[in-house]
Amino acid sequence: MRILAIETSCDETALAIVEAKGGLKNPRFKILKNLVASQIKIHRPFGGVVPNLAKREHLKNLPILYKKLVASGNTLNPDLIAVTVGPGLEPALWTGINFAREIYSDLRQTTNNKQLKLIGVSHLEGHLYSNILENIRMKNIFPSIPLIVSGGHTILLLMKDLTHYKKLGETRDDAVGEAFDKVARLLNLSYPGGPEIEKLAKKGNHEEINFPRPMINQKNYDFSFSGLKTAVLYYLKNSENLSVKKEDVAASFQRAAFDVLISKTLRAVKEFSAKSIMISGGVATNNSLRNCLKSKIKSQKSKIKLFFPEKKFCADNAVMIAVAGYINYLQKKNRRLSARGNLRL
Repeated sequence: MRILAIETSCDETALAIVEAKGGLKNPRFKILKNLVASQIKIHRPFGGVVPNLAKREHLKNLPILYKKLVASGNTLNPDLIAVTVGPGLEPALWTGINFAREIYSDLRQTTNNKQLKLIGVSHLEGHLYSNILENIRMKNIFPSIPLIVSGGHTILLLMKDLTHYKKLGETRDDAVGEAFDKVARLLNLSYPGGPEIEKLAKKGNHEEINFPRPMINQKNYDFSFSGLKTAVLYYLKNSENLSVKKEDVAASFQRAAFDVLISKTLRAVKEFSAKSIMISGGVATNNSLRNCLKSKIKSQKSKIKLFFPEKKFCADNAVMIAVAGYINYLQKKNRRLSARGNLRL
């Protein structure tokens, strides 16, 4: 099956063509084309994404990227069009949905392909299924504990198999990526804050400041990062701390946030006798998170399998929407073609 996927949930305009086969028992994917137009430079002066600017850029970029797909030759004639319908910024989501409808109508007429399907896909399921892009074997990885960590979401799940999952917990306030952006602003770093915090933290001592680990000892699987961000704010405002290096603040904040994520993830592994952990979302590109989790698993002499998507598929992209679209199609699962900014798993 050949899938054309469209992603416009936030500030990345993305189109992809992916070939999928193998069904639910052994899904396999081949990426034929993966195009992403970033808007970071446009939103950076504002310290975050401006919805109407994002919408304007999507409207400009979508036809340009599609033209590149058409010019690439044999990547046309999809069997399925998958488009993100939420969660995200609704003005941005509508641009992708309306563009998908136009392409669907045009291809049905010009190719006379009456079998072509158009389905709506959850952006969060895109992140969730991005781990199987590596064409991993489905045997002996379930039950699994997926953790989605991004600028807008922090969600811990229990996945019984490829199509059955339930939410164990999520953030009650700021997502971890959002906290990184806010702390970056406090440290006068540019947007997006995650990569800037990571870069600065490499030069610092994570043991220098004992920032709080919110909710780390609570028995639930929820998270909270607003208080941690506030602790950094008050620390920086305290004149007694003026001599402390920004590098140490970044490193200490980052370690506090990751300690909570790792602690709750490993506790869920133990409680549900999981065989694997799947980490996805933009924050999953952070090498410190990857290394800390690997180190913790090694120190426990655990045989748990750990999966991260390739870094370019951790950030928002259309390839992951194609993968989720394929899994949804096989289940006859189709979300209505309407922008839903607060769509939940």
